[in-house]
Amino acid sequence: MNVQQRFAVYPSLRDQLVLVTGGATGIGASLVEHFAFQGSQVVFLDIDHQSAEQLVARLSSKCAHAPAFLPCDLTDIAELRRAIAEIEARHGTLRVLVNNAGNDARHSIDEVTPEYWDRAIAVNLRHQYFASQAVIPAMKKAGEGSIINMSSISWIIPSTGLPVYVTTKAAIVGLTRTLAHELGRHNIRVNCVLPGAIQTERQKQLWFTEEYKAEILRNQALKKLILPEEVARLVLFLASDDSSAITSQAYVVDAGWV
Repeated sequence: MNVQQRFAVYPSLRDQLVLVTGGATGIGASLVEHFAFQGSQVVFLDIDHQSAEQLVARLSSKCAHAPAFLPCDLTDIAELRRAIAEIEARHGTLRVLVNNAGNDARHSIDEVTPEYWDRAIAVNLRHQYFASQAVIPAMKKAGEGSIINMSSISWIIPSTGLPVYVTTKAAIVGLTRTLAHELGRHNIRVNCVLPGAIQTERQKQLWFTEEYKAEILRNQALKKLILPEEVARLVLFLASDDSSAITSQAYVVDAGWV
């Protein structure tokens, strides 16, 4: 039995148009792969051309619809709007938006300048609002849609050493709840996912020291390191019609740290 056969298949995702931001690496790349294996038409935005092209090449011959990569700097809202307009013009109505992109660069309270604050907000929060704003009109017209925002358990634990990032991840939960109640009358669902310490290549290279891994396992109820696909499988459920009565919720994937 291969890995695809072990887990749920969602017929409602087949042929549906899905947009993933920050889809070239890490959790985002796992999201692109999992949606592609569901038979979805996946488009993803990123600035990492090399990783994006490698991902497309790896998946193109394995899926009913080859994922499509569109270069986009999400901190440039005009560029983001153009990209979403191009996707809709080429492919039709977006059924699912996953606001995944972010950057958890470490920083101290003292080193945060107004300029750094603005950059961190732009990378981790602002684009989630404006990407949602851009897809809402077509979702309203279609009478359905699912928006999934990626937050983090960092603001619940709480984490230290990255105060602006933690601020944005708390804000995403508030954004999710207000959008859910604004859009529910149009049958547009909005939820968020809060990953814990996920073992991506970036995390392994930058932060996953032996000491940090020991801290993770000490705090988690499940004594295992979490993989990106374990986050992706929850996102698939929230994107599918199987979760048609679920909105305004925040789901934790952290092996029991919180």
